[in-house]
Amino acid sequence: MKEEKRENTSQDMEETTNEEKNLEITHEHKEGTSEESVTEKDELEELRRSLTELNDKYLRLYAEFENYKKFEARKKEELLMYSNEGLMRELLTVIDHLELALQHASNNETSSSLAEGVELTLKGLKTILEKYGLVSIDAQGKPFDPHLHHAMSQVETDDVDENMVVTEFRKGYKLKDRVLRAALVGVSKKPSKRQEKSETKEEE
Repeated sequence: MKEEKRENTSQDMEETTNEEKNLEITHEHKEGTSEESVTEKDELEELRRSLTELNDKYLRLYAEFENYKKFEARKKEELLMYSNEGLMRELLTVIDHLELALQHASNNETSSSLAEGVELTLKGLKTILEKYGLVSIDAQGKPFDPHLHHAMSQVETDDVDENMVVTEFRKGYKLKDRVLRAALVGVSKKPSKRQEKSETKEEE
């Protein structure tokens, strides 16, 4: 009987030991599984961050490339639009000479035929240049604009408002919307008080 009890006791102890081992293995397995799941989450989070950063970089590069394409397109368009700028600028001197010759010829009755020839030449030249975008600046009687006019003198007068173009010394021109040459003008200003007093005394 004693031997049977001892055997049973030893069996019980073995079973208890086996159960404890199984519990330890199960606990270790659970810990390993939880650690693996945490590691996978970290890797997924890192992957999401990397993808977000790459996507942001791509969007920035794409936007920069689109801006570059637009800039180059505008540059090419301007280059084509104003490709004749140098030639136009040189021909303005020819127009000035023809207009000057026309003024001298119109003052001389004996050279009326010459004046007609110069006028026809001038009109023909302007017509051709206007087809390519040459536009004359209308300055006389207009408010002074520093982008279009270059003031050569100031004229004191009460006849017009202050800062108006009252004299045009040389005509200005634009190529489409770009100023080729500003008009040389005289600009009005109100007479000074001293001059007003002297004029008043003279009238008295």
